[in-house]
Amino acid sequence: MRLALPQWAGTLAVKAAVFITVMCCALAALLGILVHVSVTNQTVGQARELTLSRLEDATAAFEAGDTLGPHVGLDPPGLPRSLRDLALAGDRGTMVADRQGRPTMWAAGPADDERVLAVEVDYSQQARTIEGLDRAILWSSGLAIGATLLVGAFAVTRVTRRLHATARVARRISGGDLDARVDDPRTKDPTRPQDEVAAVAVALDSMASSLQSKLLAEQRFTADVAHELRTPLTGLHAAAELLPPGRPTELVRDRVAALRTLTEDLLEISRLDTGRERVELDSEPLGALAERVVRASGTQTEVVVVRDVVVETDRRRLERVLGNLVANAHKHGRRPVVLTVDGPVVTVRDHGEGFPDYLIAHGPQRFRTEGGAKGHGLGLTIALGQAEVLGARLTFSNAVDGGAVARLTLR
Repeated sequence: MRLALPQWAGTLAVKAAVFITVMCCALAALLGILVHVSVTNQTVGQARELTLSRLEDATAAFEAGDTLGPHVGLDPPGLPRSLRDLALAGDRGTMVADRQGRPTMWAAGPADDERVLAVEVDYSQQARTIEGLDRAILWSSGLAIGATLLVGAFAVTRVTRRLHATARVARRISGGDLDARVDDPRTKDPTRPQDEVAAVAVALDSMASSLQSKLLAEQRFTADVAHELRTPLTGLHAAAELLPPGRPTELVRDRVAALRTLTEDLLEISRLDTGRERVELDSEPLGALAERVVRASGTQTEVVVVRDVVVETDRRRLERVLGNLVANAHKHGRRPVVLTVDGPVVTVRDHGEGFPDYLIAHGPQRFRTEGGAKGHGLGLTIALGQAEVLGARLTFSNAVDGGAVARLTLR
């Protein structure tokens, strides 16, 4: 089972902060252990040398029959049993142990076959020194970690801020704003070091410029083709009207009409691509407008008004959107086709095979077909473009029990 991490756990800043913290803690722990071990060994070594030196002096005095000094005795109380056993075995040794609540360094050696000569030295000062050192290590490590985190957070935040700016520009480009650019200051000054974020910004700006040039070229080509076709098609239409009645004439006129419709659609798409379309708002009862669109389409489309509203919209563009949706439902779906008005939401549904997966996922694309299926032409592309001009939202889906569903949500 995969555990879902919280959203903040995936950010670069948090990951960098965790990495810096872990590395600082590991480094502080390693240095602290090394310093602690080194100072402790040195302190204990000095105390052991002092205690053993006093033990030698006490042993010499005991063998000479002199009076033993303070903190020296034969089998004194409090002597650790393990150290006493070591001395009875003929060896000398030292040990730190608590005596009456105070740390004491003991040194013991054999006095005779049954007794042990021992020396005790107060170890409190050395213990306090080691404790103070440990506290200093902890405090200095905490300060070092905090300072490193602040500096690291500042450095990482500068990088992530630039990355977020680059991501925002990428989202603007994907949303259709082809003029958006990162314009990272580092990329404009060759004397400044160029890091990876600057390289990404340059690549994104270059990609956006290239994409904008190609799209503009495509838009110009579409507009030029449509304009060039308009003149000969007008003459062709006039010539077709002069042909004598008959089946061949009907076929010619039908194809000429189809070419004129395609040319007008291309011109409309080219105008939508330029982004210069302006709406002319007026108050319109949505139910009456829907019924008018259906009557104009000349199709058998059922209109269901669940809740009628008056909307502020461009009547001509809205009729164009609904007319294209109804025409597409009859052309590519199956009857019955139902247009439903429910407040500011208009739904057009047929009972055919439904929209292809690519159209639901990515929206209508000009003349695209997949798997040998018949394409959707330009009708849905124009409907989507006009909906965007109106500020409406047009979505495509398939009904659970079959059929394509186009839903237009007005403001």
